[in-house]
Amino acid sequence: MLDNKNSFNEETRNLSEVFKELQEIQRNPHSHVQTRIPKKSKNSFSSNFGFGNSKNTTYKSDDLKLSHIIIGCSILIVSMAILFPKNTIFSESYAKVEKPENISEYELNRHRLNIQNIISENADMDRVKEQAIEERDVEFETTYQNNATLPKGEEVIVQEGVLGKENVTVVKTYENGSFIEEIILAKEGITPPVSKIIDRGTSEFLAKHRVHIGDIMYLSDEASLKETADDSSKEVAKIKKSLDVKLLELPNEEWCKVSFDNIEGYLKTSQLTSSYSTPNIVEKNRIQRILIKVNIDMELNKPSGLTLNDYKKIFTALPKDTNKIFQDNYTAFYNAEKKYNINGIFLASIAIHESGWGTSQIAKDKNNLFGYGSYDSTPYESSFQFESYSEGIDTVAKSLVKYYINPSGTSIYDGEKAAAWYYNGPTLSGVNTRYASDTEWHKKVYSYMELLYNRL
Repeated sequence: MLDNKNSFNEETRNLSEVFKELQEIQRNPHSHVQTRIPKKSKNSFSSNFGFGNSKNTTYKSDDLKLSHIIIGCSILIVSMAILFPKNTIFSESYAKVEKPENISEYELNRHRLNIQNIISENADMDRVKEQAIEERDVEFETTYQNNATLPKGEEVIVQEGVLGKENVTVVKTYENGSFIEEIILAKEGITPPVSKIIDRGTSEFLAKHRVHIGDIMYLSDEASLKETADDSSKEVAKIKKSLDVKLLELPNEEWCKVSFDNIEGYLKTSQLTSSYSTPNIVEKNRIQRILIKVNIDMELNKPSGLTLNDYKKIFTALPKDTNKIFQDNYTAFYNAEKKYNINGIFLASIAIHESGWGTSQIAKDKNNLFGYGSYDSTPYESSFQFESYSEGIDTVAKSLVKYYINPSGTSIYDGEKAAAWYYNGPTLSGVNTRYASDTEWHKKVYSYMELLYNRL
């Protein structure tokens, strides 16, 4: 049982009985019925909220007004609203509880409601709004445009984007020092943004061959360079297979403008290939570039441009080189070219012609493939004799450079100058004038040059 200080003196009544008495008082305000208010403890609800006092007090019914009850209930409702927010969920227990027949004592809530503390705690929440004008970046747009002169799928930035600037009037909200939200009131432009522009390639021709405008391409077959992009247009040059051209323009996917040895014109795109599409085309082009310079009037005081491997390829397994003299001495012809600035194929062709592929008596007995020093009256006796074929090749190369194929005063080997005693031009016909009495000599030598070059 609870302490008697917190109990009714005579009887226990429930809440419904109390309301019945209140209703009776309203109907009979002058009745002599007295309402007893139980004695409250120090922790009583009424003392906390200022209702009554701490002593036992007996009130007359006239003294207990309905307005008092309404005021008390209002305060209680306000307190409950503060204590329990809108979203608070109360759970109820419906378990049955056995109640004793006589309840004479009750216990008050041990945790008193402190309204002042609740108000103070809510007042501590610091919510601040501020208005400001800020300079902010304005994002630029990115635009794409098709470019038929770029490989399909390739993108090129033609203009970089630049951020703009603007003044923004804004209201910002902070709660306990933390940013919560902002409301933009106005914007004023300072500098407009500059769009980023990207070209997007559409050319399938360029994409197929992995090339761009300005790159080198190659003829997949012999073709005619046209004055305009038309089949019926005038031919401005003939271009051999594997030769290179520079890609200048791409007016459409069928025709392109190119430059061939400084001659500009149009070719069909179907006539071109690239090092990507045809990997060995670069080597073929190198050889073709050498071959287009081969002619009977070519200058012989310049190197052929052939590599040592080219010489090996040319001189290996020559059908008429039965003694393999030229196969065994291809390095001697290559070295003479490098040392003396003379076309090594020209030098070898003289040797083939004069020695009959190394089968002459002078070639066999004297290692002299050129008949060097011979006179028509005493060819064998007057000809020079060498220790080896390579010695004879070297000697004749120096003689041709010094006396036949260079103008007088030309710097040649070992700090010497060309004497040009028999110089009549750096061509086969010029050498023929003083080197051989046979007026057709230059043509015969050139036929061997063509034979050797065509073995590349």
